[in-house]
Amino acid sequence: MSHAETLWVGTSWKMNKTLAEAAAFVDEVAAAPVPEGLQAFVLPPHTALASVRARLPQDSPILLGAQNAHWGPEGAGTGEVSMRMVRDAGATLVEMGHSERRASFGETDETVGLKAEAALAHDLVPLVCVGEPAEVRDAGGELEFVAGQVRAGLSRLPEDAVGRVLVAYEPIWAIGEHGLPARPDQIAPVMALIAEVAAGLSAGTGLRALLYGGGVDPSNAADLLTDPHTDGLFVGRAGWDAAGFLRLLQLCAPFAPPTA
Repeated sequence: MSHAETLWVGTSWKMNKTLAEAAAFVDEVAAAPVPEGLQAFVLPPHTALASVRARLPQDSPILLGAQNAHWGPEGAGTGEVSMRMVRDAGATLVEMGHSERRASFGETDETVGLKAEAALAHDLVPLVCVGEPAEVRDAGGELEFVAGQVRAGLSRLPEDAVGRVLVAYEPIWAIGEHGLPARPDQIAPVMALIAEVAAGLSAGTGLRALLYGGGVDPSNAADLLTDPHTDGLFVGRAGWDAAGFLRLLQLCAPFAPPTA
């Protein structure tokens, strides 16, 4: 664990769950306490964000996020939602730069930077995703590649704003149903470099938290959290059902920093 005051554990539902399925997840998760020292978060699809916010208890410690939002003001943007709109629907976080968005929907380093700036302007926490494809890893270029993504994602932020940002390192080759789960020794150098780059861009303050995502499941969560620069986990399909998400919270609880 590094400097973060809490251990972050969250999941994105991606393009999954009807309103009824979202409600069932919320009811089961809300009935169980979140272990001390953990910051749990869930990123529903846009269609479910407001209903999930309304269904969670008012004092729920679980934060909600949007999986995407546009950097521009409201207006002509067919099919998009603005930062102000997702905040109004209940989001505290907003994800940007996920490899699926980059590969299929034209997300670039430049637009990630624009989104991070816009998110902070609307009092949202940017969750900036970075990660290299298999061919870059195979060629030994992962450190340079990911460092470039981090610098671009934070490029429009003043030094004192970097400490409000979450970064999730998600190597593309480790993501998804056919991904190859990463070993701690494969991620450690990249996590250390991300922390170093962020510290350099923030006069030493660093990020709010640095998360790892990609092939995370109950079998490897504990090992991944032994990395000294890992402040939490960003989980995919292993957290899509309530029982799986609750199990991950319990597995991660022993790694949470002590509470005052």
